[in-house]
Amino acid sequence: MRRLPLPIYLIIAYMLLAFGWWGILLLRKNEQAHIAQVNELAYRMAVQQGSNNEEAFRNTDVYQQLNKDFDRGQKMIVGEAIILILSLIGGLALLFRFLRKEISAAEQQRNFLLSITHELKSPLAGIRLILETFQKRRELKPEIQEKLSTNALAETDRLTALVNDLLLSAKLENVYDINEESLDLGQLIHEAADRVAMKYKSASLHVDIAQDVGLVKGDRLGLTSVAVNLLENAAKYSQPTPVIHTSLQRGGVKELIWEVSDNGMGIPDREKRRVFTKFYRVGNEDTRTTKGTGLGLFIVKQLVEKHGGQLELLDNEPHGTTFRIYLPTD
Repeated sequence: MRRLPLPIYLIIAYMLLAFGWWGILLLRKNEQAHIAQVNELAYRMAVQQGSNNEEAFRNTDVYQQLNKDFDRGQKMIVGEAIILILSLIGGLALLFRFLRKEISAAEQQRNFLLSITHELKSPLAGIRLILETFQKRRELKPEIQEKLSTNALAETDRLTALVNDLLLSAKLENVYDINEESLDLGQLIHEAADRVAMKYKSASLHVDIAQDVGLVKGDRLGLTSVAVNLLENAAKYSQPTPVIHTSLQRGGVKELIWEVSDNGMGIPDREKRRVFTKFYRVGNEDTRTTKGTGLGLFIVKQLVEKHGGQLELLDNEPHGTTFRIYLPTD
């Protein structure tokens, strides 16, 4: 996150010093006024009594009252100065917190716009090029036509997946309803792994499904999205040779534990709570080389919670990331 501009810190420092200096000046003025009052009282009493007995003067009720008023005034000035400084600090802290949230939201929006622009331009450019090739060279060999058609379909699927993610992320925050049905979650994970393996040829995927898992109640499209997003993330962030392990087993009488682990770069501790935020991605769009919109983990977390489950993010050993999902069963 970007730091606030230096002039803001200088202004804040100046305001704190100014409050402190004003407090010191008020204390001095109060002290000077007290000394003037004491001198005036001593002079009047000396004139009235015709003597200048300092000890007798200090024992008078009037002098004692002046001292009490002076002490009370000093304490009030110090107390008010402390309250003002604390109020200023508290207000500045709230302002900083608000500004940082605004800056973070602006950066996430910027990152999202950059990533979504790239994600849209690449497949559109590819499809346009293929169509122009068909238009300009009408007589193409069958194998070339098949290859171009396959590439066009792949780019179309990529666009469709992007649009689906955008629509799903919007629904999850408002009107998404779980369409429960009995599912073979193990088979669903196998199908998702096959789909990811076809897309990422260099990835080595290992699927381990326990025999006693059985059928579960859940939303097929939602859980498929969870599986695909986690496996694709593992493949994208574990280049050039991704090694991915996913497993499903019973963790209790009414609980399933689903894990997806990779051998990738891992996620720093300071980022672990933020990666599930909508549009948030580790790093920035100027230095990041992997494709994505920052929606995948947001969708995963929302869908897991919609199913009454919990999602944990752990470090894989010796390096990489592990996502662990706890899903309730009947």
